[in-house]
Amino acid sequence: MDSSTIIATLVYGLTGSAVAVGAASAILRYGWLFPQIFVGYLAQRRRRRMPFYMVGAFGRAACLVGIAGLLAIAGALPDALLIALFFGLWTAYAFVSGIVAVPYNDIVARSVASTRRSRMLAIRFFGGGLLALGVAAAAHQFLNTLTFPGGYAPLVLLGAFLLLASSISFVSAGEPVAPEPRTPDEGFLGFLREGVEVFRSDRRFRLFVYSQWLGGAVTMALPFYILQATATHGTTAVVAFLLGAQTAGGLVSNALWGWWGDRHGKRSLLEGVAVLRAAPPLLILVWVWIAGAWAVPTLAGFTVVFLLLGALGNGITIAMLGYLMEISPDDRRPAYSGYFNAIVAPAALLPLVGAAIVEATSLSGVFVVSLIAAILQFLTVRRLRTVATGGFDR
Repeated sequence: MDSSTIIATLVYGLTGSAVAVGAASAILRYGWLFPQIFVGYLAQRRRRRMPFYMVGAFGRAACLVGIAGLLAIAGALPDALLIALFFGLWTAYAFVSGIVAVPYNDIVARSVASTRRSRMLAIRFFGGGLLALGVAAAAHQFLNTLTFPGGYAPLVLLGAFLLLASSISFVSAGEPVAPEPRTPDEGFLGFLREGVEVFRSDRRFRLFVYSQWLGGAVTMALPFYILQATATHGTTAVVAFLLGAQTAGGLVSNALWGWWGDRHGKRSLLEGVAVLRAAPPLLILVWVWIAGAWAVPTLAGFTVVFLLLGALGNGITIAMLGYLMEISPDDRRPAYSGYFNAIVAPAALLPLVGAAIVEATSLSGVFVVSLIAAILQFLTVRRLRTVATGGFDR
């Protein structure tokens, strides 16, 4: 269900619009982030957070079943209706998915010691990567043997099944009882005022938010890598292969991220991944220039780019989740997750800006902006070195 590969090519095939591709990515990211301020408030008031996870986890699997059914009958629907129904279900999937993040972060942080969290997340992505290689093989089979868009229907249904299995596994693990909140419940407005105070007074939290805003500018280019690859290669047959390359990149890098985060600290991992994020936009710009000037095998260069995208995608997720868990007080973790994700939510809409850049200039334009943002994000993360543990302004 990756919005930068499978969904990007599906949406482009349905609409022929780079703006629609950017919108699909923006909807997924914004839908993931926006609900978390409300879930954070509700979860902070309760000592059991698993019920919130269950609503989001099983709900998003149901949304995927609906999308799969829609794609299966796509041939019988007018194009405009098909596109409208797809985006309606995709939006529901995105916002329902966002419910799981706050309880997931809190339950994992209370269940796994800080010194083992990076390894736990790395093992999670390693196992998921092995499964995703099988999904990439299935994608190749479905997309090359079934007509468009029907080939996407069994792929989305497979995603629904995997999410259902994941949800059952996580729920079966249970959760430790959370500590009682230190502060009395002052209602949702009081919860929001407290979030403003956290942003104002906690310098580590504030710099981390700034870095994630810049990270949004880096990732706004993600849906357009696959469009550049298919445009250069002249066919969409490379989609499943490059998805496999992206998955393999994440798979082989997990041991490094897990070791790094637990051995050298979450901030160090965040800084290391931030500096490496400049590589994919730089490489694709160089490769497109080389491919335009000389007759070279285009697939090889794009494979390297997608390997890096996969590796860095897992790396930034492990680093970000680990650092957020690290700087969040144990008894206020749902609140901190809600505050953080609500504040960075506007950055999730940046793929729409990326689409506008593509329409106004070219695909290369959005990669140049992504490269600049990656450099600025690294410089912002470096500033976290100067903030003492605790990070509160006095």
